Formats: sequence, structure tokens, C-alpha cells
Amino acid sequence: MAADAAATASSSVTEEELTLTVKWSGKEYTVRVCGDDSVAELKRRICEMTNVLPQRQKLLYPKIGNKLSDDSLLLSQIPLKSSLKMTMIGTVEDDIIVDPVEAPEIIDDFELGQDEAVDIKDKEVNKQKLKRRIDQYKIELKAPCRKGKKLLVLDIDYTLFDHRSSAENPLQLMRPYLHEFLTAAYAEYDIMIWSATRMKWVELKMGQLGVLNNPNYKITALLDHLAMITVQSDSRGLFDCKPLGLIWAKFPEFYSSKNTIMFDDLRRNFVMNPQNGLTIKPFRKAHANRDTDQELVKLTRYLLAIAELDDLSALDHSNWQLFTDDNVKRRRHA
Repeated sequence: MAADAAATASSSVTEEELTLTVKWSGKEYTVRVCGDDSVAELKRRICEMTNVLPQRQKLLYPKIGNKLSDDSLLLSQIPLKSSLKMTMIGTVEDDIIVDPVEAPEIIDDFELGQDEAVDIKDKEVNKQKLKRRIDQYKIELKAPCRKGKKLLVLDIDYTLFDHRSSAENPLQLMRPYLHEFLTAAYAEYDIMIWSATRMKWVELKMGQLGVLNNPNYKITALLDHLAMITVQSDSRGLFDCKPLGLIWAKFPEFYSSKNTIMFDDLRRNFVMNPQNGLTIKPFRKAHANRDTDQELVKLTRYLLAIAELDDLSALDHSNWQLFTDDNVKRRRHA
């Protein structure tokens, strides 16, 4: 009985909505979060209102010391009360050519065990976070969704573009065959770009690469870091991911788990939708590898081979290189 009561009390604390006031640059902003949100999520919400990137924010509230500097802490672990007022110090970065506050380069991407990945996807707390993100985030269409087309969701950094190398012209850092790949994919798929950086940087990079105004294909929408949610792994702690359920909830008449595939060089990004993710080989050191990188050529064949299938989530995308047209024929007649 006591254990049940404690569990109920804990649950009510984590689910409780907190209305906080953040003072910045002479103005006050009302931010609504929940106890099961992390400090990182609080900063993401503040960013939505102020355009100060989370990495540039310093939150001050004397009664709790420096706890707000730990992005991994859940708000339920900090003695915050609704109607609390805190101060934020931070600067909006305008008119930058490179993004100096990107997250540190992640090379050691981790592989979650199947049971743990399923647990993350099915946790009620993560479903609630997704629900809140669906309510909060607006996807602006750059081109109409097309009935009968599947959906391809693409990461940018190390997927389409080597963002760490330097070059006089951004086109020198573009992954080989990018436009040919997007042109071929567009015949069967609507295309959305989802980056873990901010929208201004997404638009800048895609514009420089000629992706946003190409006459041979259209980009349906762009999504940025504000569309991501933070989840917790027992073995790896807190990390951000890209829940495809956000897109499916916004456009249920067009897209679902059955007709969506996501390419990302970090498998953790599709932990909420593991059956829809394909881990692409990272495109690094563009100057050394651009003459030999064939990843998008091979993936073009794969996308077109599976385009006729009714349910893409039934595929094991980790073995995509072994897939052939014969596989499609066998599945179609099975």
C-alpha cells in the first residue's frame, strides 16, 4: 500500500504541469513544462519564444544553486514550483555563416539493446512528451503533400553534407549525387528534411546546396531541433531523438509508419520509430571521399525497389544493402 502510494505521488509530480516565468532582455515569457521534462527541454521551450539557442542560455534562480546548468536533470528533481520566476542570460545569434554552437561531434553512436529500445518507444512518459510536441510544434509546408506517395525523412549533417570540413564553397562539402538522389526519390516519395540544428541554419545550408529551389524535385517541409524530444535510456541516460509520430499526427491522411522511412547517420535519432530508420554511412572528410562515396547511388536503388511495398516498417532496414528487386517480387507474391 505504501509503495503504491509513493508511486502514485511520484507519478503526479512528474506529470504536473508547471507554469514558469522567464525574464530576459527586459521582457517576461511564460513557459509551460511538466515535471517529466528535462532542463534541456525547458531550454528548448525558452528557445522557441526568444530565439536564444539552448547552448547559449544560462538560467538563474538563486534558491536552487547551479542545478539548472545540468541539462540531464528532470524538472521533478529540482524544487521548482509553478509561477516561479527565473532570469535567463543569453544572446541571439543572427546572420551567422557557420553554426558555432552545434552539439559536439558524435562519432561513437550507441546501439541500444532491442528490449531497451522497445521500452523507450513504449514508455508512457515518452508518449506524453510526443503528445506535447505535437501540440507545440508547427510544421510549415513548402510544397503540398501528395496523395499516394511515401515519405522520406532526411538528416543533414554527415547524411547530405559534411558540416565539419572547411571549404571556400559549400558545394564542395555536399555529398556526391545528392541532387540525382533527391530527383529519383521524389518520383515515389515526398521529402522532408529534419536536422538537429536550428531552422535558420537548416534553411541556410539547404539553400546553399540548391536543394530548396531545384526544378526537378520539391521539399515538402523542413524540421529543426525544436521538433525533437528528450528520452531516457537506462544504459545511456538522456538524449534527443526525432519522433516520426510528430509528422504522422500532423498529416495522418498522407503518412504513417507503413509508408515512411528516415535516413540518419545516428541510429539513436529514430529510437521512437526503430522500424522506420535506416542508418546511413556518415559522409566525413569530403575532400578525401567525395570522388569515391557512392552511398546515395546505392540508396536510390533501395528506395525505388521498396517503393511498391505496402508496409515499409516490415522491412529490416539494417540489411538494406542485401535487398534486391527479387526480394520485392517475392514479398509482393507472398
